[in-house]
Amino acid sequence: MRLKDVLSPFLAWKHLFSPPVPVRKPLEREAAPRYRGFHQNDMEECIGCGTCEEICQNAAIDMVPVEGIGTRDGDSGLRPRIDYGRCCWCALCVDICTTGSLTMSNEYQWIDTDPDVFRFVPGAEAKPWDERKKGYRKPEHYELYNTERIPMEEVPPEARSKSFIEIVKGYSKAQALREADRCVECGICIATCPAHMGIPEYIKAVREDDMEQALRVLYETNPLPEVCGRICTHKCETVCSMQYKGDPISIRWLKRYIADQVPAERYEEILGADAVEQSNKKVAVIGAGPGGLSAAYYLARLGYRVNVFEERAEPGGMMRYGIPEYRLPYDQLDKDIGYIRSLGVKMTFNTRVGKDITLEQLHKDYDAVFAATGLHQGRSTRVDGADHPMVFQAIDILRDVTEGKKIEVAEKIVVIGGGNVAMDIARTLARLQNQKYGKVQLILTSLESEDIMPADLEEIVESREENVVIEPSWGPGSIKIEDGKIKGLNVIRCLSVFDEDGRFNPKFDQNETNFFEADQVIEAIGQGMDIEYMTKKFEDRLEMTPRNRVKVDIFGQSSLPWLFLGGDITGGTDAITAIADGHRAAKGIDKFLNK
Repeated sequence: MRLKDVLSPFLAWKHLFSPPVPVRKPLEREAAPRYRGFHQNDMEECIGCGTCEEICQNAAIDMVPVEGIGTRDGDSGLRPRIDYGRCCWCALCVDICTTGSLTMSNEYQWIDTDPDVFRFVPGAEAKPWDERKKGYRKPEHYELYNTERIPMEEVPPEARSKSFIEIVKGYSKAQALREADRCVECGICIATCPAHMGIPEYIKAVREDDMEQALRVLYETNPLPEVCGRICTHKCETVCSMQYKGDPISIRWLKRYIADQVPAERYEEILGADAVEQSNKKVAVIGAGPGGLSAAYYLARLGYRVNVFEERAEPGGMMRYGIPEYRLPYDQLDKDIGYIRSLGVKMTFNTRVGKDITLEQLHKDYDAVFAATGLHQGRSTRVDGADHPMVFQAIDILRDVTEGKKIEVAEKIVVIGGGNVAMDIARTLARLQNQKYGKVQLILTSLESEDIMPADLEEIVESREENVVIEPSWGPGSIKIEDGKIKGLNVIRCLSVFDEDGRFNPKFDQNETNFFEADQVIEAIGQGMDIEYMTKKFEDRLEMTPRNRVKVDIFGQSSLPWLFLGGDITGGTDAITAIADGHRAAKGIDKFLNK
């Protein structure tokens, strides 16, 4: 012990006769400007992600429903309730808040005889400190996580312009770990994902470098991870809470990373190849697209004997016959399908239901039927000249490319449409033009202005990189034909596409026109469904929606109890929605067959 320590109590006596420093009106004394007092929360900015609840070490925060705030995409409808019997005012909840809605006032006095009042929802219950500007805010440029996503490497345009090599290279291990480390595991993305995948759980597995666990999580809700890791519309990323402070998490690329790390020969070891005890009940699946394959997988896991009937020579549906290989290499598609087949799923190809086998026969031979036949029929603009032999449907050409058929490729082409299919056919033909002519002369025109084009932004950007000229806000007027040959497309300025109620009702300025020179026109304005296999015997007993789609319940069950449907023919819009439909249908069929 030091001498100073021994003498210090005696030295304190020197202050005995010092004048006191009074604190006048101590109950009115204001705390320091950045004091951590009672919480404030901007209810409009808050999305109820729950990161504050997760980080609180004292369990002082609970996410609770609040009157007047509903659940919607990107908002759980819940808000944080603070328990000041547990809170230690560490402010980690403020530091982690992705939207910046949660702050702390510098108010420190709150007197009440009822202990329950000290458990309250900031922002929902009016308090004197609600409007205080002083208090603790997360310091500017101070983040507990990296706000910028790890960029994805791509093959440069000049190297890909004449080939169908895959554009996206995928994350390295180091890149994936850094990107996964950005996730705050709030789970706000789960509700928006049509398949309700366990996104935070599989991203956590990436962060922990546990690919086996990550793969198991993927397959709980999605048996096509290689596919969705490449072409999923990633709605989850549009609501990611990280976007409020920077870039959303690259959820799709992390899903691809997981599937890419595990070789096909290890799937059976990790996921198992044996279904539960085989049932003697059989289910027919019509269509080997994402919906049909998903249903087949989960039905096989439930022990049913499944036979998938496919019109084409290979499985995959629109994933194989509608998406170019530079976006989705078919060997990766086959990797996903191979594991599904390893579970004992039978696939019958080159068989069109309604022609080679009837729906009546399937009903007779199987205990239930699931149909997910997609939208494989192109729609025509029906403008003058649309019946010319050099006017093609996008979906037909994309299918022919996959099948290796000879494609008619003109020197100058116009594509009509603004969706992903339009971009896919434009980029496919641009490659073929480059191979044949050494240059690209292709215009893509759409009714929509660029800001409301249904195509993914990355598709628009990459199309331009590949020398596709995009001309938005034009509607097709007529196809100009001279001496039996197409000369180009006459277009009219489109002022708006939808009316005030959001219905498709385009308006045009007939005085503003344009002309796009072309020798060939491709229509890519949408697809229609083909349900001719629903013969009159069943068609008259099927309940339809006002949009002429087969009406089904949440499990895809139609008004014919044994017939389930899903995917595009019931209103789906993409592969992940069809996958979710197939999963729900499998549950519905299991329930139906075990009444």
